[in-house]
Amino acid sequence: MSSATWRSVFTFNKYSQITANAVRASLKETERLATEKRGLTALRYQKWDDGKPGEQVLLNPVKEESPEKKQAVV
Repeated sequence: MSSATWRSVFTFNKYSQITANAVRASLKETERLATEKRGLTALRYQKWDDGKPGEQVLLNPVKEESPEKKQAVV
């Protein structure tokens, strides 16, 4: 496959997303969890009227997960 063949199938953003997921999946558990947390983003929206900011609204709030209890594997 030539280097330009993937461009006819999907965009560079999609390509980079696929490669990032492959790299994250190959990491050990502790490093993988840390990278997944860095990958989360929150989207905010704020309407401005007459040069004054309105209230910020989180469109995609990041949910804080409680630490899971580890169970012994028997």
